[in-house]
Amino acid sequence: MESKNGGGKKKAKRGGFKTMPFILGNDICDKFATAGFNANMVSYLTSQLHLPLVTASNTLSNLSGTSSLTTIIGALIADSFAGRFWTITVGSLIYQLGMITLTISAILPALRPPPCTPPDVCHRPSTFQLLVLYSSLILTCIGAGGIRPCVVTFGADQFELDKTRTSTRKWNYFSLYYFALSVSHLLALTLVVYIQDNVGWGWGFGIPSMVMFVSVVVFVIGYPLYIKIKPAGSPMTRLTQVLIAAFKKRKIAKPEDPSLLFVDKELDADISTGGSLIHTEQLR
Repeated sequence: MESKNGGGKKKAKRGGFKTMPFILGNDICDKFATAGFNANMVSYLTSQLHLPLVTASNTLSNLSGTSSLTTIIGALIADSFAGRFWTITVGSLIYQLGMITLTISAILPALRPPPCTPPDVCHRPSTFQLLVLYSSLILTCIGAGGIRPCVVTFGADQFELDKTRTSTRKWNYFSLYYFALSVSHLLALTLVVYIQDNVGWGWGFGIPSMVMFVSVVVFVIGYPLYIKIKPAGSPMTRLTQVLIAAFKKRKIAKPEDPSLLFVDKELDADISTGGSLIHTEQLR
């Protein structure tokens, strides 16, 4: 029997819990990789690259702050024009590149200073070795900016068009998400750290890098099943527009008739009553 829309087959429904193995599988691998990658980084910088403890701690603190800033940029890119799927995918690939670079530096002796010789004679890393190190860490910061702000919301997007028990299913999704987050962190902080301390840094960084690659593959395989909401613009963009417009028009006299003020019912439909912002005397 043909469907009502005249097609021979009913179009497959997208979204819902069938997308969770791909999204949560990606997230488990991603969190396992990032946690295992960063958990023992101070030890790596001090023992393998012979950086002073203060320098190593400051380096990781600066990178942590940079990662937090790149998430704002990543969210703007996803909301404004790229969409969450492609932002996550590209961010994951950039993060993967950074992990591979650091793994190679942990394997190749030429990319690290020679081991310390007694009595406590340690050589500092060369400029090229530091360049490779910081390049890899910066790549992970950039990649994290595309992953962190989008993964949770992308998973929630899969229930936006499902009107049946949508609220309950979203709660189940968030429960699964944070359970997966806790399990992946537990595994990373025990298994990967043990390997780094007892087997070697090559395997200690190589295993998270391979797991990260798996996470990207799993996420991309689920592409046909995802609900991909089109970018609708970021609130930050509109806030910036308002601030710029207010500054440019700071010397213009306010009209007596409120109807002469800027009105865009279509643009303001989602954030106002009746599609038009209500005029106020308090905020000029």
